[in-house]
Amino acid sequence: MTETFAITTATPADAPELKELLEAAYRGDSARQGWNHEADILDDERIGPGELEAMLADPAVTILTARAQVRLIGCVAVTRKSASLGYLGMLCVSPPRQSAGLGRKLLDAAEDHARALGLAAIEMTVIDSRTSLIAWYRRRGYAFTGETRPFPILREPPITFVVLEKPLGPA
Repeated sequence: MTETFAITTATPADAPELKELLEAAYRGDSARQGWNHEADILDDERIGPGELEAMLADPAVTILTARAQVRLIGCVAVTRKSASLGYLGMLCVSPPRQSAGLGRKLLDAAEDHARALGLAAIEMTVIDSRTSLIAWYRRRGYAFTGETRPFPILREPPITFVVLEKPLGPA
């Protein structure tokens, strides 16, 4: 039986649950249940105190959530960077639910939202050593731009982001 879920826009009341989901999906032992985690690369918090609240208050940011019944099981953020470019971030699915197609549905919803905003393209950054994740995005039409960006916190060894971008034609 396929699990049913709803994708809706997050509200400020969702911040604590979003924080819990992001930490579980990206960091620590719980993240290792899924294939899409950074637990072997980073061990700090995925998102700091107050960051989600600031994002949810920012009119340029929309966080979409996926819920099964009332339980938050996935999210993705779309940020308007300019009149034509958006930024996709925080795509995550609860580790036990990964590999069931929810990530793809959230990605599609984020791209549809970006199109509805009139954006012509959407970009993202991915840690360069996460080759399986980069391959997943490339299969969905994202291409290397040739640009790299430094990780915001100095690490040893250094961490570098690659920038991927996808043109958003009509739906």
